[in-house]
Amino acid sequence: MSFGDPNNPYGQQPPQGQPGYGQQAPQGVPPQYGYPQQPAPGAAPQYGYPQQTPPPPAYGAYPPPGMPGMPGGMPPLAHWGLRFSAYLLDALIIAGPMYALTGIGVAIDGGEGGVGAVLGLVGFLYAIGMLFFQLYKEGTTGQTIGKKVVGISLHREADGATLGFGMAFVRKLAHFLDSISCYLGWLWPLWDAKKQTFADKVCSTVVVKVNRNG
Repeated sequence: MSFGDPNNPYGQQPPQGQPGYGQQAPQGVPPQYGYPQQPAPGAAPQYGYPQQTPPPPAYGAYPPPGMPGMPGGMPPLAHWGLRFSAYLLDALIIAGPMYALTGIGVAIDGGEGGVGAVLGLVGFLYAIGMLFFQLYKEGTTGQTIGKKVVGISLHREADGATLGFGMAFVRKLAHFLDSISCYLGWLWPLWDAKKQTFADKVCSTVVVKVNRNG
């Protein structure tokens, strides 16, 4: 019996195929209890190892279906000319038939008879219904009929999501601010860095260019 080896004071030999105390596990041998284990290359990280956090989604990473151009960052902002064209088209779609029916009623009986009154009422109801339909489309898809024709779309500035009907209605009311300032708010996109009206700034919205076929 030898006491010369401090790592093996009793002279015992390790079992065949097992490394002794203080020795490293042979190359290619699975690590046993007591040896530090490292995750295999390409293996999923285990408990205790640092894990990478995925980056947050980019602007517009989750656009509504049928709205191309939004993933991967904010699309180009729509200039004033496009916005005015869309607004003019929407105004014609909403008010045009109403005035046409009213004019026909006036031509028939001066607008005071039964036919003129009925046509005027039909035109008024059409304008109200079309206005709310346009707001619904703008809130759920970002586009009124006019916006879709010219290839622009309304979205939240923060994440590119659509507004929903309620917020689209609030934004329509907020255009009052654009008008009471001697209509300066309507012209504000001409020089504003984000091409926003006063209503856009209050509601935190932007109008961007998109594919017309979307």
